[in-house]
Amino acid sequence: MDSGPLDDLDRRLVHALQLDGRAPLKYIAEVLGVSDQTVARRYRRLRGSGAMRVLGLPHAGRFGHIEWLVRVRCTPDTAGGVAAALARRDDTSWVSLTAGGTEIVCLTRAPHRSDGAALLLQKLPRTPRVVDISAHYILHTFFGGPTGWHGRTRALSEEQVRLLQPRLAEPPPRGLRVPMREGDGALLAALACDGRAGYAELAAATGWSESTVRRRLEYLRDVRALFFDVEIDAALLGYETEIMLWLTVPPAELVGVAEQLSQQPEAVFTAAVSGQANLVAIVVCRDIDAFYDFMTTRIGALRAVSHVESAPVLQSVKRAGRLLPAGRPLFPSR
Repeated sequence: MDSGPLDDLDRRLVHALQLDGRAPLKYIAEVLGVSDQTVARRYRRLRGSGAMRVLGLPHAGRFGHIEWLVRVRCTPDTAGGVAAALARRDDTSWVSLTAGGTEIVCLTRAPHRSDGAALLLQKLPRTPRVVDISAHYILHTFFGGPTGWHGRTRALSEEQVRLLQPRLAEPPPRGLRVPMREGDGALLAALACDGRAGYAELAAATGWSESTVRRRLEYLRDVRALFFDVEIDAALLGYETEIMLWLTVPPAELVGVAEQLSQQPEAVFTAAVSGQANLVAIVVCRDIDAFYDFMTTRIGALRAVSHVESAPVLQSVKRAGRLLPAGRPLFPSR
């Protein structure tokens, strides 16, 4: 962003949007104790510069979909092309280059009745330079995605956080499935581009009335089929290092370790997955020294962890369904 790192008001605005991506700017201004015009101007500057955007994203499980993390190991001269090919697919929501540029990790989703990972792997570029592929079914997400990214900025007071938390209905049963209705695809596509799109814009996209859009959006939020996230340039918040961790934990200890890891301020995403490494996490740190401290103190204190593999994220090729400019260090919660 041309104006440089975020100042205190920018950070408070970002934190407010992390709590509720659709909170009215007028209400945010009231809670922050500044004018409506100031908050609106700051939001337009952050969004217009590409430094930040609010996304409305679906919860895969609520719509009867499953998600896979796929790891593709390549020779260095091939990884960029394979990553680009994966990023162009509609069924991948994020694609990253890790491990010195020799590994690609992507998230793909598919209906329960189809083998999404197998379909994806069948269509990978046919090249002998792809040396290894593994697919890991996401069994349960402990932190990140629909649970929200609870703010690396920590810019708001406890009272401000309380006021800005969205007032949603009690969470529904874990196994609830939400049937897709006509127009939902267009609604979700519009919100994936701009989570703060107005009701008139969403009505035009879906062909519904504004009142129908409002009711459907509120329902999807209440049943946790739709969540809002903030995608932001990591450097503006002072984070230079993003790492993927693949951990092996005895099944009896998995929940306890995952919950402890999720409580760490560096944690962006934690999930139980299939495979020998049965817990995956994404963490962000200010630099490599900070990550070393995190590994030796916080991860080291998790005695049940029998094996850890770490892979620095070198480049995000696609995030939240959007292709990214080369080398741009963006990370949302999912």
